[in-house]
Amino acid sequence: MIAKGNEPMGLRANPSQRQRRLGEELRKLREASGLSATEAGSHAGLGRAHMSHIETGRTAIPEDKLCTLLTLYGCTSHPYREALIEMNRATGRGWWADFKQSHSVHARDLAELESAAVAQRQFQWLYMPGLLQSAEYTRALIQSGEDQASAERVDKYIEFRLRRQRVLADGSASYHAVIHETAMHMRFVPREVMRDQLLHLVDVAQLPNVTVQLLPFQATLSAALPGIPFIVFQAVVPELNTVYVEHPVSSSFLTHEAHLAQYTQAFERLASAALPPITLPTERKSYAEQDSFGLIQHLLYAL
Repeated sequence: MIAKGNEPMGLRANPSQRQRRLGEELRKLREASGLSATEAGSHAGLGRAHMSHIETGRTAIPEDKLCTLLTLYGCTSHPYREALIEMNRATGRGWWADFKQSHSVHARDLAELESAAVAQRQFQWLYMPGLLQSAEYTRALIQSGEDQASAERVDKYIEFRLRRQRVLADGSASYHAVIHETAMHMRFVPREVMRDQLLHLVDVAQLPNVTVQLLPFQATLSAALPGIPFIVFQAVVPELNTVYVEHPVSSSFLTHEAHLAQYTQAFERLASAALPPITLPTERKSYAEQDSFGLIQHLLYAL
């Protein structure tokens, strides 16, 4: 909604990650063109304050004015331009909108990002990745961390997790996870739950768009690799790729090119150090061969 003088009304109190990212991209394009916000806004019929709110994701921009700015900024890449236009058209009213009362904006942002990505590359070392968790593993994990949580809250959390996992089943995007062996030994959940979780992991790994590798304790790694879980989201155009870094206090969505390169390279090194992906053997293997399925068999025996 636009007020007199082309200034915005009804500013968003909590812009979504998608809305903030669109604003960031417009700011980067403007700065690369050498234009000030005042100069660009004047050309598009937008006030300086309105431009500032657009670039922070706090207000929307009409599509015609968006196209005007993209042309002004010299955005000649058709795929990138179309991706930004589609990002602007998105309403954010996907299935995750049904969980507005029970889940944070941050959690819904993650679900929206997962739904839009064409590929995900994830490293996890303490827990099973959310998209690969069985319902009972999720339930036990929540109950061990929030023993006062109501049954309704736990059920809602599990429902949200299972809805997120549909992105794997529909096969529209590829998913590659590297999971450290530590996650299989942590006693956050009962043994029988962990046993079923490992079997669930094998089942999900059979999907044609899913690759799961285990990183054993004896793997040789560089100390320079990230010591926290992360996900590299590949968008329809590389300019919109995103890294999600998990943190117990405040997780982050990173978009700077240097961060994207750092975590992409880190995942490649982790995948190279990990065991070959989980696949069901079609013939008898040599005992000398080591792979992720073999490690799971060993862990199942130990449980």
